[in-house]
Amino acid sequence: MYPTHRPRRLRRNAAVRSLVRETHLQNEQLIYPVFISEGSERQTPVESMPGIYQFSIDGAIGECSVLYEKGIRNFLIFGLPQQKDENASSAYDDRGIVQRALRTMRKELPDSILFTDVCLCPYTDHGHCGIVKDGIIANDESVELLARTALSHARAGADFVAPSDMMDGRVGAIRSILDENGLSDIGILSYSAKYSSAFYGPFREAAHSAPQFGDRKTHQMDPANRLEALKEMESDIQEGADIIMVKPALSYLDIIREAKDRFILPIAAYNVSGEYSMVKAAAMKGWVNERAIRDEILLSIRRAGADMIITYFAKDLALES
Repeated sequence: MYPTHRPRRLRRNAAVRSLVRETHLQNEQLIYPVFISEGSERQTPVESMPGIYQFSIDGAIGECSVLYEKGIRNFLIFGLPQQKDENASSAYDDRGIVQRALRTMRKELPDSILFTDVCLCPYTDHGHCGIVKDGIIANDESVELLARTALSHARAGADFVAPSDMMDGRVGAIRSILDENGLSDIGILSYSAKYSSAFYGPFREAAHSAPQFGDRKTHQMDPANRLEALKEMESDIQEGADIIMVKPALSYLDIIREAKDRFILPIAAYNVSGEYSMVKAAAMKGWVNERAIRDEILLSIRRAGADMIITYFAKDLALES
């Protein structure tokens, strides 16, 4: 006896497969990270991330304008300051690199959605995500500076500020300072479950943010922990986050799915630099079909429950469309 149900009926050709496809990947769901440095007419390649560059502000406008026309209209801005010090003073300087980039991008690409990474590590001379006292990151002093940074980004034109530091209480502090200054419409995309991951290596080259001593395991999460991630996300929601994020994406698909099942807020996932660079490197060797494996990875992140994906692949996807 042959089965009554024949699932292959729904796989018999491309048109039918497209008709019943459950998960879709669209440009509107993608956020493209942009690294912005001082200078003009600069485009410096990131050696460990083929196709990714550090741009001056004018170069970033050119890059984002092309992607905007192709349907990528969400950008996450990372700043590379000229000056670094122990108090990360360039992070919350209204004339800082991110603040100036925001004003220009707001003018040139008024309908884009601009997210800004709110962290201190690219701005400190020691490369850690907060103020260091006696070799330890001081949580509350760091949160105060993170809130000041978020406020300066919001005033400069950010739609969403995205704290990535994993200090305790920073979402609540940022929400409070924004509201107190008449910026209640500015959203918070919180790096809620950010793991202490080996997948961040290429990013630290791109952002010039590698720690000069020690590591970040006292604030970023242990990769072994699941319940802690849910606790962190719930805490950020209570403090006022509008979107919660899981980072990295590929090794934490289970966390994305649990977040989607448990919380009603939008879920973001960061397809991080190491995930990107591994695919690029293997493709350059001819070991994998880059487009096929890239699309499979991104679909798996969406299928797990991510409503939006921060990914360096957004550029490739846009230019192919």
